[in-house]
Parts: sequence; C-alpha cells; structure tokens
Amino acid sequence: MNEIITTSSNSTLRTQHTTCAYCGVGCGVEATINDDTRTATVKGLTSHPSNYGRLCSKGSALAHTTGLNERLLQPEINGETVSWDSALDHISAGFKNVIAQHGPDAVAFYASGQLLSEDYYVANKLMKGFIGSGNMDTNSRLCMSSSVVGHKRAFGTDTVPGCYEDFENAELIILVGSNTAWCHPVLFQRIKLHKENNPNVKVIVIDPRVTATCDISDLHLKVNLGTDVWLFNGLLSYLAEHQHLDHEYINNYCQGFDEALNMAQQSCGDTAKNADAVGISEDDLTSFYSWFANTKKVVTLYSQGVNQSSSGTDKVNSIINAHLATGRIGRVGCGPFSMTGQPNAMGGRDVGGLANTLAAHMDFTTDNIERVSRFWQTDNLPTNMAQKPGLMAVDLFDAIDEGKIKAVWIMATNPVVSMPNADKVKKALEKCELVVVSDCIANTDTVALATVKLPAIGWSEKDGTVTNSERRISRQRALFPPAGNAKADWWMICQVAKRMGYGSAFNFNEPADIFREHAALSGFENEPSGRRRDFDISYLKNISSQQYQDLNPIQWPVTVQNPEGLARFFEKGQFYTPNQRANFLALTPKLPKHLPNKEYPLALNSGRIRDQWHTMSRTALAPQLNQHISEPFVQMHMDDARARNLSDQQLVQVRSRWGLMLGRLNITEDVKSGDIFAPMHWTSQLSKAGRINSAVNPVVDEHSKQPESKHTPVQVSSYQAKWHGFVFSRHAFKWPNCDYVVEVKGVQHTRYELAHTQSIKDPITQMLNWLDIPNEAAAKAQRLEILSFQDAGTGVYRLALLNQQGQLQAAAFITPNAQLPERTWLGMQFAKDNLEKRARLALLSGYAPAGEDIGPIVCACFSVGQKTIEKAINEQGLTSAAEVGACLKAGTNCGSCIPELKQLIVSCNS
Repeated sequence: MNEIITTSSNSTLRTQHTTCAYCGVGCGVEATINDDTRTATVKGLTSHPSNYGRLCSKGSALAHTTGLNERLLQPEINGETVSWDSALDHISAGFKNVIAQHGPDAVAFYASGQLLSEDYYVANKLMKGFIGSGNMDTNSRLCMSSSVVGHKRAFGTDTVPGCYEDFENAELIILVGSNTAWCHPVLFQRIKLHKENNPNVKVIVIDPRVTATCDISDLHLKVNLGTDVWLFNGLLSYLAEHQHLDHEYINNYCQGFDEALNMAQQSCGDTAKNADAVGISEDDLTSFYSWFANTKKVVTLYSQGVNQSSSGTDKVNSIINAHLATGRIGRVGCGPFSMTGQPNAMGGRDVGGLANTLAAHMDFTTDNIERVSRFWQTDNLPTNMAQKPGLMAVDLFDAIDEGKIKAVWIMATNPVVSMPNADKVKKALEKCELVVVSDCIANTDTVALATVKLPAIGWSEKDGTVTNSERRISRQRALFPPAGNAKADWWMICQVAKRMGYGSAFNFNEPADIFREHAALSGFENEPSGRRRDFDISYLKNISSQQYQDLNPIQWPVTVQNPEGLARFFEKGQFYTPNQRANFLALTPKLPKHLPNKEYPLALNSGRIRDQWHTMSRTALAPQLNQHISEPFVQMHMDDARARNLSDQQLVQVRSRWGLMLGRLNITEDVKSGDIFAPMHWTSQLSKAGRINSAVNPVVDEHSKQPESKHTPVQVSSYQAKWHGFVFSRHAFKWPNCDYVVEVKGVQHTRYELAHTQSIKDPITQMLNWLDIPNEAAAKAQRLEILSFQDAGTGVYRLALLNQQGQLQAAAFITPNAQLPERTWLGMQFAKDNLEKRARLALLSGYAPAGEDIGPIVCACFSVGQKTIEKAINEQGLTSAAEVGACLKAGTNCGSCIPELKQLIVSCNS
C-alpha cells in the first residue's frame, strides 16, 4: 500500500510513499500528511532499496520547503497575471512565428534533472519530433555529460554497469572527485557502515581538498587539480608491469587494449615523474596502485571532480580502462560508478533529454531517426524530425546571446546562477525575444528575466517517475493537490504542442499514459537479434494506471527476460558496440584549458556544501539548512593568505576574466597552496555578489561539452569595507544599498549580513531606516521599545527593538571590522514569546548569558551547537561520535556532521 489512512485525535492523517527531490541517490520518503493544514512530516522509507530508511539533512527538511509564500501560483506575461489560455496561446504563437521566420533551430528548450521522466519525455518529443530541432538540452550537461560520453565511448551506450549493493560488497572503495559525505550523504553512510562492519575494507579518497569524506579514508591522495588521467594512466601501466591484468577478459570482451596501454606507458609509465605530475608522494601513489592491483573487489565511485573538466570524458575513460583491464566490471563488488547529481538526471538521459541524443538511448543516426519517426508517427503531421544534434548548454546560451536563438523555454532550472560565465547568460536572456520559464518558485534569478512565467507544481505535488544513479526507477507521488493555479510541466508542454498543431501526438490525460509510451519506445525495434539497446523497460508498456500508481522501485532494463530488473551489466561482455566488445581508449593527459598566470595566479575549484542544494531556491526556505554555513565563502591555504596579507573571516573579492564575487575567507590547510574553493549555491536573490559562477570560465570538454567548473584562474584580494554589520528582523525588508548583502532565513526572523565601502553618517537612524522606521519617534509611535548603544570613537553601534509582547522585533549591529558576535544566540531569541531579564541585558552585547550559548550549529538535523557539544565532551568524558549522539542526538540522523564531531572530540581531548 502506498497510501494508508489513519486517524489522530484531532485530524485525519494519511501516509504517502514518494522519492526525495534532491541528489541522484533517489531516497525513498514516507510522508505523513495533514490535509487540513496542508502540512506534512517526512522520514526515510525503510523498504526503499536506495536508502533503507536513511535521509540526509536536506531530505529530512523536505516538509519545511512546501509552503506557499515563495511559490509562483499564476501565469504571467510581462509581469501581468493572465489566464492559462492566454499564456499558452502567447507561447505557441511566439514559437510558431519564430519558426516561420527563422526556422526550427531558432527555438530551444533548456530542461532539468528536477523534471520527472514524463515531463522530460514530452518536452523531448515536442522539440525533436515535431518542432524539428535538436535544441533540447538540460542542466544535466553541467554535471554528468562527461560520464555519458565516457560510457558510450567504452561500452557503446550510456550504461551504468553496477549498483549500490556493489559498494557494500567491495573490498576497496575509491572515491574520486567527490565529497560523498556532503553531496551523497546516504551513500556515504552505507559505505561507512560497510567499512565499520568489515575492518579489512579500505577506502581511498582522491580529491585536491581535505573534505568530510576523508574521515573514513585509509589513504587520501591530495592530487593537483585536473590530473586524473595521469593518475589512472599510471595505474594501467602499473597493472601491466606487475602482471595484474585479466587477459581472459581483455581478449574475450575488449578491443584497443594495446594502443591504450602504449599511450599510458609513454605518458605515465615512470612512477616518480607521475607522482610529481599528480602532486603527491611516490609512496602514496605506489600504495594506491598496489592496493588496486592486489584487491579483487574494487569499486571506483566518481562525481563532479571528474566530470566537470575540459578533459572530463578522458578522465572517465581512464577510470573505465583500469576496470576493463582487470575484469572488475559487472561483478559483485566491482566496477566504475558515476554518482549523478540530480534526482532524475538518469531519467533525463533515458528519454533523450541531452541535445546530442535523440530518444531512448538512440543517437542521431539515419536508422534511429527513421525508427523514432515511425514510432512517433511524425509523417502524419506537417512537421519534421530533427536530423542532427542540437546546441549544448554553453553553446545554446551563446546562440541566444548572438541572436541565433530567438525563443527559449527554461524548465525547472536556474541557469543565470548555475551556468559558467553566468553574467553572460543573464545578458543573453535579457535581450532574447521570448523567454518562457516554468518554475515552482516566484523569485529566482532566471524567473526574473522571463517574458512568460508559468507556475509549475512543486515536489510535494508532483506525480511521475524518477531514475537514480543505479538505474532504479522510483515513483514520485503527490502529497498535496496543486497549489493555486500551478500545473504539471507535462501538461503545459502538451497544451503548447496542441496549440502548435500536434494535438494527436500529445493527447495524454495522465502521467501513466506518457510512461506507457516511454516504455513502449524503449523496446521498439530493440530485439536482441537486431540493433540492441541497453535501455529497455518495455515490460512495463502495458501496465494499468493502478499498477503505475503502485509501481515499486525497479532497476532497468525491465523486459520479458528480466521482469524484475537487472542489477549489473557486462560480467561476460555483451557490450553495445557493433561487435559487442568494449573499447579501451588511448588517452593523452591534458592540463586544464586555462592555467594560472601572473594576473590570475590561483585556481578556483567550485562545488557544493552539506546542507544546500543547487541554487538554494528551495533548501534556503528551511531555516535549519541555513544554520551550518550561511554565507558565501572562499577557502584558501594559509600560505596564499599570508602572501596577500589576508585574515581569516574577512571579506575577499574573487575576480577572473569572466566575473567576480564577494565571500568570507576561510583560511585552512584543507586546500592546496595555489588553489581556492568556493560553493556554487548563492544567487542574486540571496546575496548581492555571491554568485561564484559569474567568475567561472566557460571552456568545455571537446567531447561532452561539459564546462570546466573545477579550474578557473582567479585573483583574490581584500575587500576594504568601511563598516561591517548584521540585522535580524522579524519581518523581511528591502536590501540596503550595500556592496555586500546576504539574506538568511531563520526561525521567525530573517538575517542580513552587510558591508559597504562608504561610511554611515547616523548609524542608529540608518539601522531604523533599514527596518522601514524613519526615526526613533516613529519607532515609539509603533510602540516599539528601543535599546541602543553607540560609541562614535570606536565605530560600534548596536540597536534592538522589542514589541509590546516583549518579543524581540529586530536587532542590528555595526562595527568598523568583521569582528561581530556569533549569530546563533541572537537568532534563537526570535522564537521566544518574551525575553527574560538576562536575555534583555545581554542583547546589546550580542553574547549569550552564561550557560545559554550553544555556539555555531554543527548538527543541522537537531540544531546542536559547537559549544553544547564541547561542554558535553568535557563534562561527561565523551570519546566517540556515537557517545555524542547518544547524549545530544547530534550525528544520529543523516550522519553528515560526524566528521566535525570527531574533530571536536580530538580538540577537546588534546
């Protein structure tokens, strides 16, 4: 049963099984829903094979992101609310006009791994089958397209050969370019538990940074940015030199081995030189090679650190080469494995959502174009099938900038923040004739540029399927009916298709109709004796609507031969190349396209943080997810900071040829000298200058067209502010005119971090003005009690306002430097019905009374602060993260904070 009715004493509750909206792990979620209040609580679904009841901090907070205050709920044209008919007529007329004047390639769709497979399917069908252009790409181009092309070059198709169970059967787990502990926390917890239960299991982390993932590593290779091909070419050479090749597998199932080995030996055969190129010791390099060579069950997990590179595809193939050479693929506990970033990145690949694919794992070949045309019956309508691949993300937005693409529909994504060279993307959309954006959130950087805004249903209202990193199809089920006038993406697309004259091909009444057609296409002319394709779910093409509603998670392929799905591919070859042999690739190592120079001497590496997702349009709505890290930041090695006379926690400017950002400096040894790291999440809705992708270079991999987000030459300099400050307010207000503004949602308040290069003449009055209060007299007229402190000599000014109920209404602090009180305690005061005397007396100091200061939040799931943890460690003699968890609950939900708990234990006991 997917829905169970229960009754509480006050209201009727029901439960629903669905799938998480965030990363590619694809965790099952059990939601308990109160229809009377339109609220829900969530927990991990114990029966789901992806997570077995676990959820990360983001998944645990899903219920806190389903409110309506930030939602886009009505269609708009040029900022005016209109009916759905008016919006859809406007879009279809605009598309038809552009096509008539400039041809089908003047129109483009840019979609997202946040879409369901059913949404993706009809979008791809409309663009490639009926509009007649290949210009349907997706933000998945930014995260896993190098892996797609690497798979296709080696296997003949985009096939993920293994599954999550392999992690728990491996004897050696290699994590490459992935902070798994933060970016795929549930998989990390599965690996961690496997290692704890099997002490002989080894974990190697390959990453230029020290991250939380290193907490479980037996060996951390802190490699130079962009050197993965040197590393794995050297591994292939070592395996051959030390007789660790599986010649039977190579001879029976592969081709191109001699060429690949010769290139590896020529480029990386000297271990000492290779260690120098990679930037690690020869001993560490040899340990890695030896462990791989002498361990039977090896899994290599990789993510964006591999993919987001100008040589990302070669990096993927260098990893695959090593597994093919040892036959460690398709077997239990073995294989290369790409961890995808989004909940339906795989589903989007399966339907053909990338511009260089047609549909159902078919490329743009003549026979495939004819095959899909027959299936979609495009000859029955006045239309044309796309005949060639379309423009891929970076090229697509360049074409908009150049005026070649006149109309674009952006679905469930925020490219003005997530694309490299993001300012150029913004300028391109500003001058595009027709920009359609369908989104569930009203205010995003991209929605702000839309000619037509279409209100899409959000995660809690969606009904369809998603496919995770291990090819497992799961159902997303609606918790609530659509809010306002929001509609499903598939419905919008079909309505536009009908208005463009393609109605008979888009006559779908429900998601199950689309899924059945999607399943049927996957098996169409896909007989084993003919042109074989890996993606085949044709066994599901005739399922009833009720069977679709009840569909349990299942790994494709799902066929007559494999009605329960298939966990692994390629144990005995049977690759999807013409001769069914895997291809080894001869690879020449290449440095990143743009290297540091005198003007831009540092290399910027961008990525994610623990508690936020993509561009924060949803996760930033949950106060608990804003506690751990609340501002854009820049990690820098102490040597580089010292050379620039920079101090920890000061504001710095990161500048490249393409753009700049402001962030708070974190001086650390976690990054290598010469590198910096900054997160990609902050938007113009949440920060004045925190968009790091405005500075990221737009160079792409020549094969996959995936951008090089992990290596951009930059300069970092001090931001010289005249003052720094913060404001807490029970009510949100318009941003002050400052260079540096960051907005942070908290419990019953919003916080603003501020800094500016110009002095303030009357700081107390200015702080009141920020709060929409003209002066102190006006505050008193509103019956607000004013507490203030000012010292013109030191430039310190503090203000607090209390309402009639004795609640804290606002607090504001200004200083001439960044030395301000820690924010946690002040933020907690807004949740109190009234302030006690001790709290009132402490307000203007900003520091908690004795015994009340919990410190910066470490555990977001349970809001446990650093000082609370330290106190428990010191007073109760706690010596392990498990003991801390038993005492304070910290680390007992998603476990992502456990590495920090361990660090605190070491610090307290040293």
